[in-house]
Amino acid sequence: PAPRAARGLPKKHPPQQPPRTPTMYVDPNRNRNAGNLRWLMAYCKPDLPRAIGAIVLYAVSAAMALITPLISARIVDQVIEAGHISQLTGLCILMIVVTVVRDAAYYGNAMWMERFGQNTVFRLVSDEYEKLHELDFNYFNHTRTGDIMSRMTSDTDAIRHLLSWVTYQALNCVVMFVGALAMMSSIDWRLALALACVTPPLFLLTRALSQRAKPLFLGIRNSLAAMNSMVEENIEGNRVVKAFVREEHETGKFDERNADYMDRNMAMAENTRRFMPWLDGLGFSLQLITIGLGGLLVLQGNMTLGGLVAFSSYLWMIDSPVRQSGWLVNDWQRFNASCVKIRRLLTSQPRIREESPERAAEPRHVRGAIHFDHVSFAFPDDPGTPVLDDIDFTVPTGARLGILGETGAGKSTLVNMIARFYDPTSGRVLIDGVDARAWPLKTLREEVSVVAQDTFLFSDTIGGNIGFGLGGWQTPDPEYIRRIAFIAGADDFIERMPEGYDTVVGERGVGLSGGQKQRLSLARAIADDPSILIMDDTTSAVDMETEAKIQQHLAELEGTKTIVTIAHRISSVKDCDLILMLEHGRIVERGTHEELIATHGRYWQIYRKQLGLQSGQSQGYTQASETAGGATDKTN
Repeated sequence: PAPRAARGLPKKHPPQQPPRTPTMYVDPNRNRNAGNLRWLMAYCKPDLPRAIGAIVLYAVSAAMALITPLISARIVDQVIEAGHISQLTGLCILMIVVTVVRDAAYYGNAMWMERFGQNTVFRLVSDEYEKLHELDFNYFNHTRTGDIMSRMTSDTDAIRHLLSWVTYQALNCVVMFVGALAMMSSIDWRLALALACVTPPLFLLTRALSQRAKPLFLGIRNSLAAMNSMVEENIEGNRVVKAFVREEHETGKFDERNADYMDRNMAMAENTRRFMPWLDGLGFSLQLITIGLGGLLVLQGNMTLGGLVAFSSYLWMIDSPVRQSGWLVNDWQRFNASCVKIRRLLTSQPRIREESPERAAEPRHVRGAIHFDHVSFAFPDDPGTPVLDDIDFTVPTGARLGILGETGAGKSTLVNMIARFYDPTSGRVLIDGVDARAWPLKTLREEVSVVAQDTFLFSDTIGGNIGFGLGGWQTPDPEYIRRIAFIAGADDFIERMPEGYDTVVGERGVGLSGGQKQRLSLARAIADDPSILIMDDTTSAVDMETEAKIQQHLAELEGTKTIVTIAHRISSVKDCDLILMLEHGRIVERGTHEELIATHGRYWQIYRKQLGLQSGQSQGYTQASETAGGATDKTN
């Protein structure tokens, strides 16, 4: 084909593009068996200075918190007990300064830790999104949409929660517990030792809670993913549900999933109920020990009243970690369950890869010649059931190929191999005489446009949908878009839309008819100006007159691109240079329209049925009807 500029077409990829925010992509095979925190550290590295600054601020805040009870004790002992009123003003000012510094440091720590968590999750979600675009059809054939959405939302939020809040609380619990015990020991070692006796039961309860919580959180996460998948499916298929009046049935199915999710959460609550009262009881025992033993020591003169006040102030620093330990363990297990799912996504490997990465940047141009060299294919999860068997044919550059066959014959799978959405199990697919696996994926898919059976439109303007494949970030030329829409037979109905080409279509093109969506999908593929255009039953939802116009316009493109047409109508493929008839993944007939009619085979039978001819008619009448039908086809 002539260069794009010579044909009056815009550049496929305008050079002006906004800068993309770089992400910290982590090699999926790196630290594959490492702990979740070690794996996550690669995403945290760019913000480690902020995290270190947050730790410094926390140290200041913790120091001020540990000093405050000592000031309170001095006020009791020196001002209230000893009557040194002159010290009150200075101690009050010191208390205010310590409190202000503590709160300011706490605020700075909270803000930096939240930013640390948000930035880390931003990089992680960016990698997840890029990974989804890297994965091939096989992954999405076996992964539920709701599961993917859960990994992008609730699972990443669990990681943010751990980085921004749980890490701070865990550090605070350890520092406050140890620091408070140290300060208490400096005041009275006997009372501090009595309080420290609570520590061993605390660790035993926390460990038991953690072991039981991990599988429960995995079950909750899987149940949520299943429920999300069902909701997403029902939103997509809401018209089918209403058409068959199956609202109550679908509601019942959702109630079952919802009940399962609730039961699993209740099981988690039951696990918490079994341990939290004991943890709370340990917290109350600290107060009992402090008041009972501490009061006795004060009455015996072995401890000052200010010391007991300081002990009471430090008590919350020990009591709070004891009470929070159970919740922190739950958050930790939720984090681990989320990491398992996200790491499984990031370590998934596409089956379609660049065979020669060093050649990916080589400037190459696809002319459009196609050759299937004894190709066979079976899906990886069912290798014993071949979808294609010994497919062998050649299509020269600029020619037209038609493919017919019953549902499930392997037509769509065959054409998907041209753009390397799948690779052959055996044999080769050659593009311009070169194995498709040797072509850079980007180059190959830029030059091969597929109009799939399942027409998908974005929630964008009609013009934006048509110009989607042009690349870059510039607005496509309106005149070019209109010319392409005319070729696809879409210009007429677009002009009747409320805002023409600026009309915003709903999600997946809701509000448009099947034929309108097919024509917009065809226009989008043609606008990309591919060397190979593949149309998978593209005109099945349009009327015969519109299809005839589209075929006429496509005929004007002959010689500029190779066109592959999958259809059920003979009229869609009768003018092709080569027609293949598939049955059960094999080519049973091949040739031009006239050659296949002359063989009186399977193609001829379909042709007769579509003309409305019956097998019981006389031979003379049949031949006359076929002649008339052929003439009619040509006029159409």
